[in-house]
Amino acid sequence: MDIEGGAHTASAPSLAPFEEGVAELYDSLLVPILYEPYASEVAIVADRLKPGSVLEVAAGSGALTRALRATLDHATELVATDLSQAMIDIGAPSLTMSRTHWMHADAQNLPFAPSMFDLVVCQFGVMFFPDKLKAYGEAARVLRSGGRLLFTTWDSLSANDFARSVDECLANLFPFDPPDFLRRLPYSYYDIPLIKAQVSSAGFDAVSCDRIELTSVAAAHDVAAAFCQGTPLRGEIERRAPERISDIVDAVTEQVESRHGVRPCGGMSAFVVVGRVS
Repeated sequence: MDIEGGAHTASAPSLAPFEEGVAELYDSLLVPILYEPYASEVAIVADRLKPGSVLEVAAGSGALTRALRATLDHATELVATDLSQAMIDIGAPSLTMSRTHWMHADAQNLPFAPSMFDLVVCQFGVMFFPDKLKAYGEAARVLRSGGRLLFTTWDSLSANDFARSVDECLANLFPFDPPDFLRRLPYSYYDIPLIKAQVSSAGFDAVSCDRIELTSVAAAHDVAAAFCQGTPLRGEIERRAPERISDIVDAVTEQVESRHGVRPCGGMSAFVVVGRVS
């Protein structure tokens, strides 16, 4: 396929991350494949901490929010926040229970007074924070003494089958200028000594980091569409192949099927990090 004709335009401004159309596909396709399986695991960890109040940052469309609400004590106050209004517009109507609140907020500049929460939680969002130390510091500021920060981050791209397959397929389709969103952001933050050092420097102690490996089963087309259309990777593809996103999804689907079958089972690996505010 001659799909790299527009490769030299790749320096154009990026598509706004998780705009409305992307957010809808993220929620309908990517969430079931990647985020719901880990949300159940993270909610169990959160429940063991017995928090009376929880702040979720970078909540996205609410995969973890829903799991927390289903797992935590019904009296627990839960505030879900995200920087993307498009994500909130999808997530908020899906969970309208009492003691559950949604609001627009930046994890690096939280609009809350000090010592308001027992737990700050984030599922697969820290990788996107431009200033992670500031975000960790903000979490420490709004936590009560003894409160916990709990977050997940993906292991390397090589340890996550679906993401690696999509990345390799796109590298084959765009050999001279491959889209690098996946390796540049979501699958870039897995240096455990660095993560522990950064969390500790923000005021947390007893920092732990545990790997959780899960599997996910999905149709090959759903995998291709989820990554290529339900993430900011879509903007990188469209700049290289304008108006050919459907062709790219079909091409990635074919390559995923040729490697893993029509309904592949993909291994996933991520780290669960917990720190206690000093």
